[in-house]
Amino acid sequence: MPHPSHPARWIDLATATRPWRITSVLLMLVVTVLALMPTVPRDLSLGWDKLNHASAFCALAITWRLGFPGSWWRWVQLAAGLMLLGGAIEVAQHFVPGRQADAADLLADGIGVAAGLAAAAALEWLLRRRLPLSPVGPRAG
Repeated sequence: MPHPSHPARWIDLATATRPWRITSVLLMLVVTVLALMPTVPRDLSLGWDKLNHASAFCALAITWRLGFPGSWWRWVQLAAGLMLLGGAIEVAQHFVPGRQADAADLLADGIGVAAGLAAAAALEWLLRRRLPLSPVGPRAG
């Protein structure tokens, strides 16, 4: 339990959205650029193309969801928007030398979006319960 003069530090979803919004836009740009390169740099690959897709879209879903919280309708819009991004990337890859459009990549994107939204929901639930992330100051005891 934290010392009375040093209350626990809390994260408020309403005031913590700006960093997530910035991160989500930057991450979307990075994912798009990497997806449209003729080959993914070896040190950035997770070793399996589908895992690359799922991980990228999981991270996108988490950052976008935490950056733009809202009703269930926002979740639907977010999932649809990310799937449109994945579809647009697949179409664009058809025209990139060394790349090809692949429906299995879009499926991996969808799995990543679902996993990311589930992770974001769990994190939002924890934050709404106002669980302290870490005590500030000396421990009482």
